[in-house]
Amino acid sequence: MQTYLRIEQVAQKLNLSQKTIRRHIASGKLQSHKIGGVYRINKRDLDSFINSNRFNKEGQATFFPEMGSFDSESKNKKKSRVNKDYVNWVSIEKHWEKPKDSDLTFIDLFSGAGGISCGFEMAGLNGILGLDNFDAAVETYSNNFKHPPFDGDITKGSVKKDFVELVKSELNGRKLNIVAGGFPCQGFSMAGHRIVADPRNSLYMDMLDVVVRLQPDFIVMENVVGLRSMLGGGVEQKILQDCVAEGYDVNVTTLHAADYGAPQKRKRVIFIANRIGATNYHPDPFVKEENYKTTKWAIEDLMDRDDDIDFNHVKARHSDDMVKRIGKVEEGESLYSNYSDSWKKCPWNEPSCTIKENHGGVNLHPKKPRTLTVREMARIQTFPDDFIFKGSKSKQMVQVGNAVPPILAKAIGLAIRCSYDLR
Repeated sequence: MQTYLRIEQVAQKLNLSQKTIRRHIASGKLQSHKIGGVYRINKRDLDSFINSNRFNKEGQATFFPEMGSFDSESKNKKKSRVNKDYVNWVSIEKHWEKPKDSDLTFIDLFSGAGGISCGFEMAGLNGILGLDNFDAAVETYSNNFKHPPFDGDITKGSVKKDFVELVKSELNGRKLNIVAGGFPCQGFSMAGHRIVADPRNSLYMDMLDVVVRLQPDFIVMENVVGLRSMLGGGVEQKILQDCVAEGYDVNVTTLHAADYGAPQKRKRVIFIANRIGATNYHPDPFVKEENYKTTKWAIEDLMDRDDDIDFNHVKARHSDDMVKRIGKVEEGESLYSNYSDSWKKCPWNEPSCTIKENHGGVNLHPKKPRTLTVREMARIQTFPDDFIFKGSKSKQMVQVGNAVPPILAKAIGLAIRCSYDLR
């Protein structure tokens, strides 16, 4: 006797929306039968659909939330170093020094000062438009890139519509290859357990909406590692599920900026998704821990350099009492016991602790009784010296602290180029 399931049963089993299931039926990917005026899915057809979507033609695992991730026998696939992710690692080292120019295009959402854009251009990709709603960051972006920024609140429908139309205009008939963005995750944390019922609470949904409207080949999403544990992994699962629902194969893992030459301990979760049947590659780390770049390597020549406001190098003037207190802080420790992640003294002969602006304080210089200058922070973040930040000093610090290290973005950009080259 054959078993037939209702659409709502299939949706529940796969942890997808009924709308998504109907879309798969309409596309012919999932076979259905109309019985008594109601569409039903044969259990055998459902099993066939599940098995066919575990792997794409390249042997890449696709994702169904109920099932988790599946590994394949692909020679390019090996277990990640973290969280038991299954990742398609690709070597980018031979392309690192002199990446060739390409015709590939990208836009940068929640761009801030432009860490992703800077790194992607280092990888030979072509920026089309950035978007942010932080005045100083928009000014910085405009000052450092040939392509324009868009200043606007993406949560507003009219702004999003204008932005999408401007992207199409700037493309001038070219294909949009990549939508990238480090979306703020405050919506997830504020929504609590309501995220499952009301995903609109998160700004990432605005990014996904732009993706749906522009249909890029690839999506790149960056966020803090803490996202992976939000709601017991439910937030990560929701993102993966939504990518699949929109027709994208997706892979996710955590990357460490120091593994690619950044003088900083900075780990970020990176989602890479595509809808063109390519393999989602993440860049294989090529810097061994014993060869990590250090804080000393990054900023030693700036220690006694004169203040230069045009170079974003203006040293803080602390009170005598603060100077004494900073001098007593050990490397790797914070000035304030209740702020363990800020006012932290960077180690000198190791990669810096994570660069950030937090609680009005920034990282402490390892050898001088002061906070780091904006340029020192930018060096550790791997921004080039000709990248100039605009706005007040405090706003410059926020821009640098919130940025994706360009060198990490470069590695990701090169990995995506491999996805095209190896199809």
